[in-house]
Amino acid sequence: PKVIKCHKAGGHGTLDFPGAVSASCNPFFMTMGLRIGGHNFFKYFTDFGFTQKTGIDMLGEQSNAGLYHSEKVLANPDSEASLATSAFGQTFKVTPMQIITAMSAVANGGKLMQPYVVQKILAPDGSVIKEVEPVVKRQVISADTSRRVSAMMAASVDGGGAKNAYVPGYRVAGKTGTSEKIDQKEEGKLGDVVASFSGFAPADDPQVSILVLLDEPQVGVGMRYGGTISAPGAQKGFASVLPYLDIAPQYNE
Repeated sequence: PKVIKCHKAGGHGTLDFPGAVSASCNPFFMTMGLRIGGHNFFKYFTDFGFTQKTGIDMLGEQSNAGLYHSEKVLANPDSEASLATSAFGQTFKVTPMQIITAMSAVANGGKLMQPYVVQKILAPDGSVIKEVEPVVKRQVISADTSRRVSAMMAASVDGGGAKNAYVPGYRVAGKTGTSEKIDQKEEGKLGDVVASFSGFAPADDPQVSILVLLDEPQVGVGMRYGGTISAPGAQKGFASVLPYLDIAPQYNE
């Protein structure tokens, strides 16, 4: 059997849930996945929209059908490795639109929204031909769970593992990701990764969500983490768009 280790040499020691989110501790989430069980894991995987196209109003949205573990596999005691690795975000593939839509559900009090690009279509005389109203697909998690997870991700940005996305005066919430491309890794060689950061701000009144995804970044081994190279890109995005939307910074001591 293959041994899956923590990315930190020597491990993180004892962690609570917020600490595990901040540290991106694989063994913690492996343990959580096994405790939740394959049936419940797949239920939330599905509810967050990771098994269907989002249906966004753009041509060419790709399907990820067949690129994730089925409920039968995840719930099979003989394939615990599939559930364990899925629990920390590897051995399956999802689209960027699925990720940002799921992250927005956490921001929206647990409501999974229908994403769209075109808000309004106007006639030459300025009259409205069509106007799109926000549509709630379903309630994925409770508002209380949404609030608690948002607070954990805000703490991660405020001095934790996602601190490179921090913007002075604003409460940013987010999660880093560094996923190995196991299926194309050659034995004995350093494989490629997908480094990412996804989050939203202000954490206590979300207005903007951002996903920065770097596919196969060609940087040094110690630099190819989502928290190292993707979070700074999100920081620049938040720092630009929040003042543009007239969201005033708020400072404490």
